[in-house]
Order: sequence, then C-alpha cells, then structure tokens
Amino acid sequence: MSVTYTREIIDVTEGPRNYVKDVLVDPSCMGETCRLFAQLTVAPHSELPTHQHVGETEAYYILSGTGTYNDNGVERQVSAGAVTFCDDGESHGLVNDSDEPVVLIALIIGK
Repeated sequence: MSVTYTREIIDVTEGPRNYVKDVLVDPSCMGETCRLFAQLTVAPHSELPTHQHVGETEAYYILSGTGTYNDNGVERQVSAGAVTFCDDGESHGLVNDSDEPVVLIALIIGK
C-alpha cells in the first residue's frame, strides 16, 4: 500500500540554531520504531546543537555542504557523501562553520 503524505516543513531559529526540517514521511506511516525521516538544511554559521539519544539511534547522510560533526566530543569534518551514526546513549551535533548551507537526511530509529 502506498500513502500520499503532505510534507511538514519546520523552520527553527533559536539562538545559534537556524535550520529547516522537512519531514519527508509522517512517522505514523513508518511504524513504531521510526521516529524521524527528514531532510534538514542547516544555515551557514549555524548548528544542530549537541544532544543525546536515549532509546534510539540517529544517522545523518550529508547531501551537500561541509561542517564539523561532534561525535561524543570528538570533532571531525564532514561533507557530501558522509554518513554519521549516533548509537543509543551517545551524543552528537553538527556545526555549519561554512558560508554555504549543509543539507542532510536524518533518520531516527527507536531501539
């Protein structure tokens, strides 16, 4: 069965956070374990603040742009084609320290 879904676009601007979250599929269509499948666009010189995942995991697939990914306090550069994974109980975040947007796909799956 296919489901037609009107995408939800959320514009977040709070302090250093400035990003657009385009929810690609309504979580209610994906079962109990998938909490988020979205495209995020992080504005230049903005961030997805470091946060912890409890009872779930999150992967990022970087579509375009470059930034600094924080993996439990270890920072590394990411760019188009990179995949990151934050396991249950771990923390991560992304800083766009460039002059171009960073566009990524985010997928959150419950454990």
